[in-house]
Amino acid sequence: MSKTIVCYFSASGTTRGVATNLANMIIADLFEIKPVESYSEADLNWMDKSSRSSKENDNKTSRPEIKEKIDLSNYDKVLIGYPIWWGVPPRIINTFIEENNLENKKIYLFATSGGSNINTSVNYLKEEYPYLNIISGKLLSSYLDNEEIQKWLV
Repeated sequence: MSKTIVCYFSASGTTRGVATNLANMIIADLFEIKPVESYSEADLNWMDKSSRSSKENDNKTSRPEIKEKIDLSNYDKVLIGYPIWWGVPPRIINTFIEENNLENKKIYLFATSGGSNINTSVNYLKEEYPYLNIISGKLLSSYLDNEEIQKWLV
């Protein structure tokens, strides 16, 4: 039997709400990707080039440290959720992917965004990790359509 987990990073709470609803809808386990150092409002100010999020985004090798580890060996499907920052996932998603063995798993990406689509971030992750089985990505909002979600996760 297939076992599914929803793993997500949420800086402001938006992605957390979507991930929680999604996990409840598909009856999956839930794991929050938490940074060792939480992001303050100033850290998230994308208009400030010296903010933490701006600096991390500008540094392609930045890998913010994750507070808790998880064993994903018992899961076949891993859904990874994140807000879109500058068209791509926050660098902590790279940390999560690189610290976990995701080979031979079906990976579904989902994101929240105020204006970006998910395609650039999905393509970025497929290029960075070509050995992973990234099935697809979906931009989600607080409203989740059960039928649409079930079709997506086939």
